[in-house]
Amino acid sequence: MFGLFRGGFGLPEIILILFIVLLLFGATRLPQLAKSMGSAIKEFRKAAGPSLDEGSTDTKATNRRTRSRKAS
Repeated sequence: MFGLFRGGFGLPEIILILFIVLLLFGATRLPQLAKSMGSAIKEFRKAAGPSLDEGSTDTKATNRRTRSRKAS
């Protein structure tokens, strides 16, 4: 019972959550739900992709500058 609060999710907690989701949505609706969630994540990544890429290149450039200063 207290495993959820001590160290994250274990196997019993994940099984319980999946069982509750199965009860709420039913076996026939789960594939539709998973497909819609997957397409929503895909659209989000597509929309956020350029801005996330710009941030990662800025971080890489900052790391290179920091390393070159330390080497000097």
